[in-house]
Amino acid sequence: MVLTVMLHRKEIDGLRAVALLPVILYHAGFASFGGGYLGVDVFFVISGYLITSLILEEHAAGRFSLAGFYARRARRILPALFAVILVCLPFAYFWMLSFELKEFSQSVVAVVSFLSNVFFWRTTDYFGALAEVKPLLHTWSLGVEEQFYLLFPLVLLAALRFGRRFALAATIIAAAVSLGAAHWAADRMPIASFYLLPTRAWELLAGSVCGFVMAGRVQRSQGGLAAVGLGMIVVPVFLFDAETSFLGGFAVVPVLGTALVILFAASGTVVARLLSAGPVAGLGLISYSAYLWHQPVFAFLRIRSPETQSPVVLGVLVFVIFGLAYVTWRWVETPFRGKTPVLASGRALIAVTVAVGGLLAAAGYAGVAANGFDQRSNGDVTMGALAATIAPNPGLGGCDTVPPVNAVCSTGPDPKILLWGDSFAKHLAQGIKASAGGRAFVQITMSQCAPILDIAQKKDWLSGNSADTCIAFNQSVLDYIRSERIEVVIMGSALGLASWRVTRRNGEIVEGDSPAIVARGLAATVAAIRAAGAKVVFVSPTPSSGQDSARCAIRSIFDHKNAATCDFPLQTARLEYDLLRSVEGEVPVYWLYRDMCRDGICKAREGDVSIYRDEGHLSIEGSRMIGERAGWIQALLRMAR
Repeated sequence: MVLTVMLHRKEIDGLRAVALLPVILYHAGFASFGGGYLGVDVFFVISGYLITSLILEEHAAGRFSLAGFYARRARRILPALFAVILVCLPFAYFWMLSFELKEFSQSVVAVVSFLSNVFFWRTTDYFGALAEVKPLLHTWSLGVEEQFYLLFPLVLLAALRFGRRFALAATIIAAAVSLGAAHWAADRMPIASFYLLPTRAWELLAGSVCGFVMAGRVQRSQGGLAAVGLGMIVVPVFLFDAETSFLGGFAVVPVLGTALVILFAASGTVVARLLSAGPVAGLGLISYSAYLWHQPVFAFLRIRSPETQSPVVLGVLVFVIFGLAYVTWRWVETPFRGKTPVLASGRALIAVTVAVGGLLAAAGYAGVAANGFDQRSNGDVTMGALAATIAPNPGLGGCDTVPPVNAVCSTGPDPKILLWGDSFAKHLAQGIKASAGGRAFVQITMSQCAPILDIAQKKDWLSGNSADTCIAFNQSVLDYIRSERIEVVIMGSALGLASWRVTRRNGEIVEGDSPAIVARGLAATVAAIRAAGAKVVFVSPTPSSGQDSARCAIRSIFDHKNAATCDFPLQTARLEYDLLRSVEGEVPVYWLYRDMCRDGICKAREGDVSIYRDEGHLSIEGSRMIGERAGWIQALLRMAR
């Protein structure tokens, strides 16, 4: 094993604690820590600093070894990670629904393949409601670090052949390019920008620059700069939230703050004394294990008990996480990283790593192959059968072409009623059909494409239809209304583009108040429909608790719980509701919550039927049941004007 003489800095341990606490409290759901996710950015800078310092020190002494470097990273990362995943497996099997377990199994394979960030990029919005029930979501950051650790030493060694100044310049240029890419992608590919190495590397490289600056030098003592740096880390935790567009922009604040602390918090400064204090530095020592445990603990709590937990319960769980972290640090991390580590032989380390990683991968593949073990039963019904009741609701079918090429997209010959919109129009189709009483209608819908002419939401590539596709689709629908002499247009949408910057037909990203832009666009679209000779009515999005009501409903069915377990209070103070209220003078709005809520309480389940299929869309049976009971088609035709 390669030994180093790099001095241990207790203030770096304390800095880890400063990064850790906001992350844990953010995921616990404490509203005051809305920017707690920024703790990961601090971890990235620390990691970049430490590994660069180690490489430079060993390279200068002529004893750097790639094999030794990778062995140290494996000892640091894998034992505790594998231990936490192993503990998660039985809880996942007994507590997760089949589709949850299948996705969890996929995430296990992704983690042991060092690709968890790529997996979650393709499947999960980090700030979405479903993120709270993903036990391994937090491993995306490990994926970023693991990929960086694999590539960076190779590039750095190549650069060092031309001297340390050249290597520093190359590192600065690489960081600038990555930061530029993050800034460019923040609007164009926000999900990819959050999860992937190319747009995160600048944070690790910022730490690397600190490593270059401090290599072979006495640390400068600038208490004022160190204090400013600490403030730049702490203050955004309370000022930022999930809506803050921070990648490539605001993330510079905590990243620069971390660099200032690393560079200037010498042992005599107030900041160094604070960070080196016993409890703070001690928490930093167990920070990696605590980070590993926090997401599974909170996720499995929410899976098992979907109802909102009290601050007291969440606070107790924070202390449970610290207890688990200490146990893992003491009996897993330390034995593998000590002066005489377990599996001191590199070959033994590789063999055990491959064996345990292979076991976890096999467990993951088994869960995928068994479709999340969907034959598990409660004595009355299997999980697979329950999961089928909340399958995606495409309405009449795949009806995203103009004119529809799928015969099922029309319920009769020469329909004069058109259902137009995104997936929040699709989910109405079964209810409209159930109440139609022989009236024919046609569905033309495209997911993530609000039925508004000339503007659309700029999508992350591979995560949805492009803005150009949506704009062209909506124009073709208007042409269809004209050519087919449609008499009534029923519009439906979640109006999600009001939450983002939108783009125009010419590709221009619109600056300004998106809800106002969308409201004007909707009013103009309604005017165009009427000019084509048709009446129009808009159906609002469903009421929502912000959680996945479908999962709650079918879990309560499987566990024989009361249907009221998943009821939730009506919330009308929502962006999309405010937007629709602002245009009710232009277009009549059919408010779905009037069909779904009584006395301010909304149901997610009736009998053994889940009304929802996720946090917002109606299930097929839910749509049929509510649409028939409320007489949707008759009500909508009466309202249309």
